Amino acid sequence: MKGLSILLVVAAVAVVLVVRAWDRSTDESAVARETSSKSMLVEVVQAKVGAINESIQAVGTLQAIASITIRPEIPGIVRRIHFSDGQLVDRMAPLVELDQDELQAQANQAVAQERLAQLTYERLKRLSVQQTTIVPAQQVDEARMALQAAAANSLLFGTRLKKSVIKAPFAGTVGLRRVSVGDYVQPGQDLVNLEDLQTLHVDFKVPEVWLSRLSGNQAVGVMTDAFPGVTFQGKVTAIDPRVDSVNRTISVRAVVPNQDGRLRPGLFATVNVMLGQDARAVLIPEEAVFVQRDRSMVYRIQDGTARLAELVTGAHERGMVQVKEGLSAGDQIVRTGTHKLQDGMAVVAR
Repeated sequence: MKGLSILLVVAAVAVVLVVRAWDRSTDESAVARETSSKSMLVEVVQAKVGAINESIQAVGTLQAIASITIRPEIPGIVRRIHFSDGQLVDRMAPLVELDQDELQAQANQAVAQERLAQLTYERLKRLSVQQTTIVPAQQVDEARMALQAAAANSLLFGTRLKKSVIKAPFAGTVGLRRVSVGDYVQPGQDLVNLEDLQTLHVDFKVPEVWLSRLSGNQAVGVMTDAFPGVTFQGKVTAIDPRVDSVNRTISVRAVVPNQDGRLRPGLFATVNVMLGQDARAVLIPEEAVFVQRDRSMVYRIQDGTARLAELVTGAHERGMVQVKEGLSAGDQIVRTGTHKLQDGMAVVAR
């Protein structure tokens, strides 16, 4: 009887040990499954070495290299308009003609008065030289001054007559006219705008840290929302000698040829100033970079874990971004799905 009791005790202990081993195995399997379920499946890419064009990106507004609003210098009634809206006109081509009748009469009268004053002066001067008649010197001087005044008056009315025909000071494209035939216009009133569209310029600002790498004739690429995917080529023509002490920026002007007339003044433009090429730049895809608190970040893979890494980026080209600090060639980073990750989260590369 005593031997049977001992056997039952041993059997009970064996059952307990087996149950505990089973529970431990089950717990380890559950932990393994839980760990596996928490690992995020991500697309991984390596930072690689390649060539990229270094550039400065800025924004500006396109402007015509010559742009004016045509305005009259004298009042008058519009008698003729010599252009159509949007027409290309030559230099010194007549644009608007004001009524000339009164001005022509005044100019003719001034010419006649000048001729009379000239005849009077020449007659008195001849008599004074021949001494056939005593002519006081004061009278001769007064005749000479009258001639000069008449000549000035004639020039004045002649100039006013010329101003009645308003001409284009340079070749360009006229805009939409703001007056009609028969309108009475005042000096300084807007008639039409004239733009030289053959060459445009764009003014933009860059940070002062780029001053040492700026120079005249540098190539620029200009892009606009009006022509998506199209880059217009130009060059830097001027760099402001003064740095803005408030914003710490430098004003730069670039010229963009526009012979086909597609670009128009006033368009918003993105400007890329070409600085050169870095043949051994560390490159990663643009979609791998995200912004967190105004800092450029990526998730770098270390021992199966995603770790946040701050970057200093450079040029962007063809979907790639240059990494100046923060990564080395060969580092593995998460390419897509970064919004689902957290620092220290386990990941599985696919």
